[in-house]
Amino acid sequence: MDYPESYELVFQASAVEDDTVIVRRTAQAGAGGYPVYEDETGIVRAEISDRGEVRMLASGGHQVIGAPLTVRPLAS
Repeated sequence: MDYPESYELVFQASAVEDDTVIVRRTAQAGAGGYPVYEDETGIVRAEISDRGEVRMLASGGHQVIGAPLTVRPLAS
């Protein structure tokens, strides 16, 4: 199965604009067997299925993870 190289995750923010994060595919797979994506800092991590379902993954202790409002694949 071909998975996109990157996604744009849009999170609701308390500011005027929503918070957008670009995540790129890693060599890892999550518990569901789908690719794990992460941002350039490695803090935002998500397993994204072939149907665009997102499971946010903690990258450290005490991290509170919210689900994104929107998940969009980016063209390679």
